[in-house]
Amino acid sequence: MTPASSDHRGAAEAPLRDRIEVRGLRVDAVHGVGEQERSSPQPLELDLDLYLPLSPAASTDELRDTDDYAAVVSTAVSVLLGPPRRLLETLAEEVAQAVLADGRVDMVTVAVRKLRPPVEHQLVSAGVRVTRRRP
Repeated sequence: MTPASSDHRGAAEAPLRDRIEVRGLRVDAVHGVGEQERSSPQPLELDLDLYLPLSPAASTDELRDTDDYAAVVSTAVSVLLGPPRRLLETLAEEVAQAVLADGRVDMVTVAVRKLRPPVEHQLVSAGVRVTRRRP
């Protein structure tokens, strides 16, 4: 479900949503429930969708009229490298709140995946995705 279709308004009333996409940010960090996960870094992957009006930047061709995704990436990395968390849900929530604190982003979707999840079956990844709006 896209953020526009998840609005409580009808599809005809739902606003078009511009977004900046960040895909495949990889960071080795210490997070998890199990003892092994909490003793050594493991690869995590993060995707972000930043929802904000992009037409001002498209008109002016100026970075000041949009959100700087390099700064957003640094913010997300600081959360991922921060205090160990047991759950990916907590990490995704903390990244979302940090991104929304910028003030330019109206809504953000954060996906966090473990690339080597601690299960006995072969998985490419296991993760969570949250969408949060600025109050």
